[in-house]
Formats: sequence, structure tokens, C-alpha cells
Amino acid sequence: MTDATVPADDLVVGFQIEHWPVRGRLVRLGAVVDDILTRHEYPEPVANLLGEACALAALVGASLKFEGRLIVQAQGDGPVSYVVADYDTSGGLRGYCRFSPEKVDAISGGLMRPGARSLIGDGLFVMTVDQGPERDRHQGVTRIEGETLALCAEHYFAQSEQLPTRVLLAVGSGPDGRFRAGGAMIQHLAGDEARGSTDEAWEREQILFETLGEDELIDAELPADRLLYRLFHEDGVRMFEPKPLRAFCRCSHESVLGMLRAFEIGERADMVEPDGKIHVTCEYCSRVYVIEPEGV
Repeated sequence: MTDATVPADDLVVGFQIEHWPVRGRLVRLGAVVDDILTRHEYPEPVANLLGEACALAALVGASLKFEGRLIVQAQGDGPVSYVVADYDTSGGLRGYCRFSPEKVDAISGGLMRPGARSLIGDGLFVMTVDQGPERDRHQGVTRIEGETLALCAEHYFAQSEQLPTRVLLAVGSGPDGRFRAGGAMIQHLAGDEARGSTDEAWEREQILFETLGEDELIDAELPADRLLYRLFHEDGVRMFEPKPLRAFCRCSHESVLGMLRAFEIGERADMVEPDGKIHVTCEYCSRVYVIEPEGV
């Protein structure tokens, strides 16, 4: 039975297939992803891409065992030059896309929903673990492989982590017309002397995982526990404590001042607008900061 105290949306939760060497995570995004995507006037293909990136960042970032951030980004020579999603271990999530409206329109004419490869083009898929200013960042980089961000992530884990992984991502709209997103991933735990070979179990769970539909991932009426039971009830599945997610942004008046102080005085003078102030817009949340030049 679904616990009434567990939210249906805006959460990421881990799970383990009982007695099998397969673990995974599930993310459900409602108001959080709608907030992130509606802060900018993204065309539908770009909004879909960013929504998938946000779901992926939460899926992977939720595995971190320390305070920090997981940043998922992809960049290339396509209509979308840059997409980034930033997950904070406190549950904060934000994202941003840089794109050419004209190029996105051109590529969308012949496709119902262009995928990551079509939108980003030839480029790189990057995952960055940031443990704070006192520790070095850990970054893994692979070429963009496959038409979806899910395939990019699977390729990343295979190449950088040598960890067999399956990922599914979905973005759509609910009955109220607001954006929704969801994602799921499973990973194969290698065999050892005690367990023996685990390949057969991994093949079985992949078959079950592939029956998961995009509509199920974003279905507001299908709670996480019921979705997992629907998938894995034959083998048994243990769902762990869900972690709530929220939309957030790191920008602040102080951080904007710090950024401006990195410019030379002459460069800052060129930024002053006719009202005598410097206007800075945050790329992530679209908040506008109006700065007095003397304050910098």
C-alpha cells in the first residue's frame, strides 16, 4: 500500500531487487521541473531535452554519499550548444539550455521530437562531481553516443565506470498542461566468489525494465512504490526512503558582485546601461539583478 505521507511527485528514491544483484533509482518530477522549464521560453524540443537532463541529474546525484553537487552537461555543434542540470545533495535542482531558435525550428520541421544527438550534434557528454571548494572536482567525459540522453548516460557508465547501467527518461505534460518528467535506472552489481556469476539475473531484470513505458514514468496517478511493484513484483523489490526535490538557484546579489569584480574597470564601464546601472540576468532562474556601479 502507498504510504500517504510519501509525496507522489518531486522525489528520487532508491530500490534494490530482492536477492538479486541489481539496484536502481526512480525519479518523479512535477512542479519542480515545470518551474525550471517555464522560467525561459524554451521550444518544446529544448524543454524536453532539459527536462530529461534534470531527471538524469537527480537519478545519478542521489547516489552521492557526501554533501556536494552532481552536474550533468552536454555541449556540441548542434542547435542546442549547451545543456546543463545541477543537482545538490540537499535536494535542490536547476537547469539551463543555450540554443539557437532558428536552428531548433529548422531541425524540428521533419521530426516529431528531435533527440539529444540531433539537437546537440557532435560533442561531449560530461558528468562532474563537486565536493565543495576545499576538494578537487571529479569529472568524466565521453563523446555523445546515441540519440537520447539516456543512451549517453549508459555509454558514460560503461566507459567511465565500467558499470553496466540501463536508463529511461521521459518528459511530457500532465492533465493540467504543466510539464512533468520522470526517470529510472538500474545497475548491475558484479559477481564475486560468494555470489558467483550474476549475468543471468542482470539479463532478466533488463527485460523487465524494458517494459517500463514513458507514460508510466510521468503518470501523476501512479506512485513510485506501485510503479516498482508493477515492474518487479515477481522477484520482489525493496524501496528505500524517498528524498524530496525542489527547484533552486545559487545566484545571489553577493555572487553577482563577485562576478563583476573579476572584470577590469573599463569592461565594467561598458556594462553600464542608460539608467546608470549594471543589469545582470541569471541564466538559470531569469532573475534580474540591478547593480550600482559604485557598489562593485
